[in-house]
Amino acid sequence: MNDEFKGKSGKVKVMYVRGEEENRSRGQNPRTGKGGRPAARQEDNRRSGGRRNDDSARKPRGAGDSPWRTVSRAPNDENKPDHGGISGKSVIDPEQIRRQRMEETRVYGENACQALFQSRPEAIVRAWFVQSVTPRFREALRWLAANRKAYHVVDDAELAKASGTEHHGGVCFLIKKRMGMAVSDWLAQAGTKDCVLALEDVSNPHNLGGIMRSCAHFGAKGLLVDDASLLESGAAVRTAEGGAEHVQAISGSSFAEGLAEFRNAGYTIVTTSSHKGTPLAEAALPEKMVLVLGQESEGLTDTTFQQGDMSLSIGGTGNVESLNVSVATGILLAEWWRQNA
Repeated sequence: MNDEFKGKSGKVKVMYVRGEEENRSRGQNPRTGKGGRPAARQEDNRRSGGRRNDDSARKPRGAGDSPWRTVSRAPNDENKPDHGGISGKSVIDPEQIRRQRMEETRVYGENACQALFQSRPEAIVRAWFVQSVTPRFREALRWLAANRKAYHVVDDAELAKASGTEHHGGVCFLIKKRMGMAVSDWLAQAGTKDCVLALEDVSNPHNLGGIMRSCAHFGAKGLLVDDASLLESGAAVRTAEGGAEHVQAISGSSFAEGLAEFRNAGYTIVTTSSHKGTPLAEAALPEKMVLVLGQESEGLTDTTFQQGDMSLSIGGTGNVESLNVSVATGILLAEWWRQNA
């Protein structure tokens, strides 16, 4: 037996039993808010001792007094998920949401977000601000409003939730990630003087942020990395203090093949070591070079170190095993800038 009854509108009529409370009040529909006796009429009837002039007083018990109530809804409404679209009825493919989230990241920090807005505002998807920083982002707010980009002025706790950190600096942008540039594309637009940094297994976001800041200061515009998305992490971008917008991620089919492509294009591959190599103060650094650095604990792998055309070391007291990789980067780039700028 089919338990659905369709009216003229094509909507399913679903029958519900009235509660005792509803029956006593002549059944106001809890979904539509319709039905029941208006409060003013109830008050008039009370004052008149219950006498009524309308025909409803003499109306026999019928459909209006039925213990059943009818609610109309479209067939299979319960099977259609609502994802909170503008109309409240849009259905979004979960796979599409997953892809979008993979393509987006959050960056925060006042200098980082100001630099990003000046460099590529079209990458901004959504923005959050605390009230105190809005005067310094007046231009950004106007642009967001004119381009129909969502932004929110929130309190500190809400911004910490949106950014995922308490160190948000009062502002957070949700942005589209940049993709890594192919080595061949980089070589096609490189000038006669070019210093590219190659980072092997360097993944700490604070080190990456410090490295990008030094690169921006000393004019090294390209970073050869295995995973370009590491340079877009919120902590790395904030630590770079705007420097991330002046650096481009470069990706080869593999790290070793990327180095080989640069060598074939005339670049000198320069490796670094704490214990061996030409002291930096005595080295003549080439105009076009790839400076290769590794993680602090292990340094460069043997395979990568053997690919170098020149090896450099930074002299010091020897009281510590090595320098922080971001500090070493700054020293090496400063010397290249001094010799070739």
